[in-house]
Amino acid sequence: MSGDGELDGVQLTNLDQPLFEGSDATKRNLVDYLDAVADRIIAGLRDRPLSVIRVRLGQEPFMQKNVPKYTPSWIPTVPVWAERSKREVSYAVCNDRRTLLWFANQRAVEYHPTLATVDDPQHVTHLVLDLDPPAGDTFHSAVHAAFLVRQALADAGLSGTVKTSGAKGVHVFVPVTSAPMADVAAATRAIAARAERLDPVLATTEYVLERREGKVFLDSTRSGGATVVAAYSPRIRPGAPVSFPVTWDELDSVSPSDFTLRTAVRQLTD
Repeated sequence: MSGDGELDGVQLTNLDQPLFEGSDATKRNLVDYLDAVADRIIAGLRDRPLSVIRVRLGQEPFMQKNVPKYTPSWIPTVPVWAERSKREVSYAVCNDRRTLLWFANQRAVEYHPTLATVDDPQHVTHLVLDLDPPAGDTFHSAVHAAFLVRQALADAGLSGTVKTSGAKGVHVFVPVTSAPMADVAAATRAIAARAERLDPVLATTEYVLERREGKVFLDSTRSGGATVVAAYSPRIRPGAPVSFPVTWDELDSVSPSDFTLRTAVRQLTD
């Protein structure tokens, strides 16, 4: 079998190489998976500055924000001022299959869009809570915390959607309309605090790891210019899991290992 190919005008190389250690997948599996979910993942990437996490054989994964000099001219980019590094960063914008396939060929495994779009960078489109269980704990403790968040949202007259993070946590997304970043950040903290009060034995908003006492962390810091891994994005974790949307009814009966590069597409057709 050849290790090269072409899709949508993108030359694909070294397709039969292992993707990363412990992935149980090849670069071909990555390309095939992203091509199969292209419409779905692009819906979450469209018109947003994109950071990706790439992994080269024999090297540690690295996050790429600024596009490399060899990026094709047909890939749209947007300049964003980086306050920390005091420079302008040229982010890619992934709006089509061809761009996604180019990133796949660059061994971009993880896709992290911003919460604001290029057309309205001062307003985010979602309130996000990242529910992270403590080391050694199970995904299902994060699930229980997600239901606390759901109740806190309902008490505030809000509702959200949920997805696996692709690691061991859960992400709750709440759509907002043209809300200033500061207001969304304050609302996110308030929802997290309300959820914590519902069950302070299970959940905490404590940012300092050593003070969390083995509880699920209700991370309310995903606001402003922050990124969140996209729905359907693979993760660089053993088995190559995928961040996958589920319904609230399904949440307590799934496991992160149910959704991988090799299995997630079947979940879409079952």
